[in-house]
Amino acid sequence: MGQAKYKRIVLKLSGEAMAGDDGFGIDPQTIAVMAEEIKEVHDLGVEIAIVVGGGNIWRGVTGEELGMERAQADYMGMLATVMNALALQDVLENSGVPTRVASAIEMREIAETYIRRKTIRHLEKGRVVIFAAGTGNPYFSTDTLSALRAAEINADVILMAKNDVDGVYDRDPNVNKDAQKFETLSHLDVISKGLQVMDATASSLSMDNEIPLIVFNLNQPGNIRRVVEGENIGTIVGE
Repeated sequence: MGQAKYKRIVLKLSGEAMAGDDGFGIDPQTIAVMAEEIKEVHDLGVEIAIVVGGGNIWRGVTGEELGMERAQADYMGMLATVMNALALQDVLENSGVPTRVASAIEMREIAETYIRRKTIRHLEKGRVVIFAAGTGNPYFSTDTLSALRAAEINADVILMAKNDVDGVYDRDPNVNKDAQKFETLSHLDVISKGLQVMDATASSLSMDNEIPLIVFNLNQPGNIRRVVEGENIGTIVGE
């Protein structure tokens, strides 16, 4: 194995990525592959915090579109992220990687309540920490959670793993064959150009705290390790 470029990372995993080809629910084989890649990075001595989405189970925006109160729908989405976090924790620990789930909503029987200093201590001891239940508040995305927790724990970088998209484009590459990929961008570029990388709140938080972001394709085996080792395989924002 090579040398890690980053000491402490926040890895953002979408909930949809956990569904595999099914598109819904939790696919054990898909999570096992994720866990193996995370273990490779952990074996490099990198301190890893993970943010998981819940879109494979429930999306707050979908609930709102169906007529639900937005706050209620968002709380359901937060609970979906807890389910994903527990599933990932189980696979990681079965792979020999000590893991803790830190929830922004108190549920002592299944997860620790998030405490910043405790999380940092876990990371220093070589434990992976999975952030669950979003920020604990409706109207905030897991993108915002990624930027917030990265600032709180003094992470070196946010790694945004995308499904079958290898970076940031000026247009949707799945729709426009002539879409142009950006190699580098500033956080201000992302906001001013309206690029669908993170929501505006998350981008502003990352910019204000000078936290770089790397967008890359999760579905290519070994990509998480390659990014951590400094290989240029995606789009770098703000570094």
